[in-house]
Amino acid sequence: MPHNLPTAHAVRSMFEDLLGREVTVDSANPVSADDLPKTVVAIYVDESTRLAAVAGLDLPLAAYAGAALGLLPVGGAEDCIEIGELSSVLAENVKELCNVLTGLLNREEGNPRLSLYQVVVPGEPVPRDAAAHLLALGRRIDLRVDVSRYGAGRFSLALAA
Repeated sequence: MPHNLPTAHAVRSMFEDLLGREVTVDSANPVSADDLPKTVVAIYVDESTRLAAVAGLDLPLAAYAGAALGLLPVGGAEDCIEIGELSSVLAENVKELCNVLTGLLNREEGNPRLSLYQVVVPGEPVPRDAAAHLLALGRRIDLRVDVSRYGAGRFSLALAA
């Protein structure tokens, strides 16, 4: 049985619950190849380690959500956005966020459980198969996520099967 995409409401609720603050979502454009170098890419696999889903958080969302998760000042997130890379603290926070986001994929009874396999931060090479799925049109959701008192960025989730 194939997994279903989460709704925008489910994504908003997951971010709000995790970050402990108000989050708004709206539709956004899909990730482009030019965006990949500045995108955190989370790769999710099934029990056979077969690629099942790929999520992308652009650098602004990764920085703002990572700072909000760690209760860090917004200035640190803005500095990371300006220099184009995540600090080690924000990168760790975003990896934890990506792990929790697995819950968006494991909502339905009877579907195989998916798990976080790898998180690629800006500056690291994105595996080709993951990049291809994140860039492909099809079973995907693309949202602008605005974290209250921090800032907004883009969240994308593409299902591989």
